[in-house]
Amino acid sequence: MARVKSEHTTPELVVRQYLHAAGFRYRLHDKSLPGKPDVVLPKYRAVVFVQGCFWHGHGAACLRGGRPPKANADFWQAKFSYNQERDQRTQAELRAAGWRVVLVWECELKKSERGATLHRITNEILAADDVWFD
Repeated sequence: MARVKSEHTTPELVVRQYLHAAGFRYRLHDKSLPGKPDVVLPKYRAVVFVQGCFWHGHGAACLRGGRPPKANADFWQAKFSYNQERDQRTQAELRAAGWRVVLVWECELKKSERGATLHRITNEILAADDVWFD
């Protein structure tokens, strides 16, 4: 478990490289915000979380067809439930503080889905009516 990365994962790097190439400037893993979002775009008051399908329990909606482990099923079910509850709590705190929360699932970054997903991210970041451009 110690070898499982929580920052700078391949799906996260794909999103970051796209955002940078599209001209967005951001901060990484801001510890002052709830949940330490993967990407923080202060200018747009938006945060991006790149969720791993396994660890955050994407479930039946997952394009990868992820299934929970059969061994030690009770432990894993409790682990996934806790992670999902924490994610919902974190997102609610951020929204209450005025941040727009953009979620990206790992499976949405498969090559066949990537273009549409990255386009959606851009649209969600720019969706606010109150964005002021410098």
